[in-house]
Amino acid sequence: MTRPESAGHEYDVVISGASLAGSAAAILLARRGARVALLERRSDPEAYKVLCTHSITANAYPVLDELGLVPALEKAGAVRNDARWYTRWGWIEPKAAPGGPELPYAYNIRRSVLDPMIRAHAAATPGVDLLLGHQVTGLVREDARTVGVRASSPAGEREIRARLVVGADGKDSAVAKFADVPVRQFENTRFGYLAHFRDLPLAGGIGQTWFLEPDMAYAFPNDDGVTVLAVLPDKKRLPAFREDLEGSFLDFVRALPDAPPVDSAERVSKIIGTIDYPLHSRRPTAPGLALIGDAALTGDPLWGVGCGWALESARWLAEAVAPAVTGRGDLDTSLAAYARTHGRRLRGHQQLAVDFAKARPFNPVERLMFSAAARDPWVARHMHRFASRLIGPLGFLSPVAVAKASLVNLRHRRTAAQTAR
Repeated sequence: MTRPESAGHEYDVVISGASLAGSAAAILLARRGARVALLERRSDPEAYKVLCTHSITANAYPVLDELGLVPALEKAGAVRNDARWYTRWGWIEPKAAPGGPELPYAYNIRRSVLDPMIRAHAAATPGVDLLLGHQVTGLVREDARTVGVRASSPAGEREIRARLVVGADGKDSAVAKFADVPVRQFENTRFGYLAHFRDLPLAGGIGQTWFLEPDMAYAFPNDDGVTVLAVLPDKKRLPAFREDLEGSFLDFVRALPDAPPVDSAERVSKIIGTIDYPLHSRRPTAPGLALIGDAALTGDPLWGVGCGWALESARWLAEAVAPAVTGRGDLDTSLAAYARTHGRRLRGHQQLAVDFAKARPFNPVERLMFSAAARDPWVARHMHRFASRLIGPLGFLSPVAVAKASLVNLRHRRTAAQTAR
């Protein structure tokens, strides 16, 4: 039954897209008292995103915990995403401090497992109506404000009105396009391909990332003994790479320092990827409308931050707007609060990613921090917190951290000079 304060609206919130961001937002809003329509254009409840790093950074662990998904993830075989990173100075291998707490983590898990899991969780949440096979074909507008969506389904066209419309429909968001939300695009001068391998041993049994300046690669262990192996070369290598995709992919992996033994593993997927994946960002709000996940901001896939930011942005939105969408506050003020949080938490990360997507070597500050992290456990843990998106760029490059890294490298040079005598 529609609440009196929601008169004229079939729902409090309508969300387009029932993947990570949309399903998480639906659950969190419904738990806060909102009546939510969760629309998914695909009719198959087992549908999932294919092109993904299949990794959730540690910044999103609190969201997973609030959603109640942690036990289900571990039961499904999700792998805690510890990692080590290769640099020209050697391997950076973050480890917990002696006697200290374990390093923060989240999980690697294939989207074929994760997406149906969170979607089913949303469907089982009181207050959420999961509407499969519903594709948004337009927005309902009144006085320059979004007040609902038009959607097509096998049963025909329908109009669904709500106080708030949420676009959780990915980087090519139809909701954002219908609302004429402008998008800023930034060139990514790397291309990427990935494949899934079974029984691919990794050093320490943990994720590996290679910073080859400018090329990149990573190998992330996932559930069911499957490892996601990805290569992200400079686009200058694309013509030769495309002449023999499989051969080029495997040769690239074989040439990695301390390369995983790819020839002894079983490839269980096609080699898939993209030759053009620009970074983009949109203002995450408009009157009566909000964008979350990739619809608001798409980062560089080499950092594996998309899943984590999808979950975090869903939580930021729910915390900001839940009172207003249930008739207990001003929606425009709440949306402004969400936009501020989104910008404050992600803008700096995205600016760094945009710069690094130029496929350039490390700059002087990066050389300082990465080289020190390969030589010192404190700096390695500090870098782990940044890579996990638990601190932002200002925290990563704090005066204390920069001073520590400088001291580490100074001591290293002195020791090397003494050894050379």
